[in-house]
Amino acid sequence: MLVLAVDTSGITGSLAIAKDADILGVVSTTSDEAYSSRMFRQLEFLLAELKVGLPEFDLFAVTAGPGSFTGLRVGLAAVKGWAEVYEKPIAAVGVLEAVAVQSLAKEGMVAAILDGRRGQIFGALYAADAGRLREIIAACVLNAEEFLAAVEAQVGNERLTIATTKPALFEAAQAKSGLAARVVRVSPVLAPSVAQLGIERAIRGELTNSLELDANYIRRSDAEVLWKAQ
Repeated sequence: MLVLAVDTSGITGSLAIAKDADILGVVSTTSDEAYSSRMFRQLEFLLAELKVGLPEFDLFAVTAGPGSFTGLRVGLAAVKGWAEVYEKPIAAVGVLEAVAVQSLAKEGMVAAILDGRRGQIFGALYAADAGRLREIIAACVLNAEEFLAAVEAQVGNERLTIATTKPALFEAAQAKSGLAARVVRVSPVLAPSVAQLGIERAIRGELTNSLELDANYIRRSDAEVLWKAQ
């Protein structure tokens, strides 16, 4: 199975091409320029390097949120277009799950944490069961203290792993709470994990199409907040 994975959820966007369990190539850069605007240049480079074309992919995998409103919209729109034109299925992958899977935890609980801006974090909690993650707390946006309190209420005696790209987001809140956890700093380059999770979804038959694919923004955009305030 040949897969193109797209992550445009944040500043560090990435693309990956995988064939079954093997990652054939990855492109990622961090820049002041929005990733959504440079994604297509990087895609052209990656396809040329690996000598493959868009019609050859069996599956398109894409991050569906949470993350940048503009970035997610661009990534999802691109994947919808490709899937429609080439009549291929789509695997929608949660950004926090792509973070959590990098912990490689085989048991216990895994909390995934990302910067949600505005003094908040994006967080989710999963149970690790033989290498598969089962959602316990759905992706949410809270301050660090609120999220860790919600995690503590669910963990009980289970071993807890926190997967994050930035431990400083919650270190003070964790010290105050006394919540014991193994902290794993993971890569912000999510496309390889998105490819892996996309293939797993394909095997289980958990796929979607261009009409049903949608974003999970979690919270309203600044424009919507300002409009409602007026």
